[in-house]
Amino acid sequence: MARLATRLTERFGIEHPIVSAPMALAAGGALAAAVTRAGGLGLIGGGYGDGDWLRTQYEAAGNMRTGCGFITWSLAKQPHLLGEVLAHRPAALMLSFGDPAPFAAEIAAAGIPLICQCQSIGHVRVALAAGASVIVAQGTEAGGHGHARATLPFVPEVADLLTRESPDTLLLAAGGIADGRGLAAALMLGADGVLVGTRFWASREALVHQNHQAAAIAATGDQTVRSSLPDIARRLDWPKPFDIRVGDNAFMAKWRGRDAELLAAAEIEGPAYREAFMAGDPDRAAAIYGEAAGLITDVPPAAEIVARMVAEAAEQLRRGAGIVAEG
Repeated sequence: MARLATRLTERFGIEHPIVSAPMALAAGGALAAAVTRAGGLGLIGGGYGDGDWLRTQYEAAGNMRTGCGFITWSLAKQPHLLGEVLAHRPAALMLSFGDPAPFAAEIAAAGIPLICQCQSIGHVRVALAAGASVIVAQGTEAGGHGHARATLPFVPEVADLLTRESPDTLLLAAGGIADGRGLAAALMLGADGVLVGTRFWASREALVHQNHQAAAIAATGDQTVRSSLPDIARRLDWPKPFDIRVGDNAFMAKWRGRDAELLAAAEIEGPAYREAFMAGDPDRAAAIYGEAAGLITDVPPAAEIVARMVAEAAEQLRRGAGIVAEG
């Protein structure tokens, strides 16, 4: 297999510049371990902070070197979980959606690299002030939570900022990256690697209902929407400006433009939504995937996804080099 050497692979001692996103409840220990075993870096999704779930997933990961990610504002409600994860000596600790500063000192004292996912230049500056070793520039194309910037212009803007102000800080691109073309493009935009969500969400090791994966395979990128409706139904009080990208479906159509009505009915609608989600009902609960669904046609093992992405990216980069003409 081809290898793509970048500052990320050198710094983290991995073979390929691919990191799996710590998707809440979907990115368990088996997925993270599989990505690491394949030469990338797998992250367990600490999500909203379920200690028992995290312990189970670390057992599933075994002795494989993995990292972990948390939703920052939720971690603030049960900060003891950070210490429990740091005790596992993760390869990295990722924080998203909130100020990382309250946790940065503990992470640094443990000698663990801090990865901060950012959705704006303002977020990047906050992350740098907290001592982030790696910045994730997340575009709005991404599945799950995010904000408004598009990946294509956001990644090079962050790359330029880091070159000027923090040249040792690594950069990962995220949002809409699901194959080797996306990986090659991210490297050309100035990233040191990629953080991949939806493509690994549609893998065999992901903790995702097969019906939801099937819905994503059948969808195009047009069939996703950004909304707060799934969070209202789950009674998750997400802070501004974040909302979630999910597959468009009957639930979204029913409540579109009726956020206040859904909030008022949450006592009834919430349990029904959770039941539908657990049952894998693709119509009554939203499947959480991004615009990259339009690039996905199967649900292979995570190792196969890594191998494909690297081979395709290497070919794209070789082909691109041949375009250059002298004179």
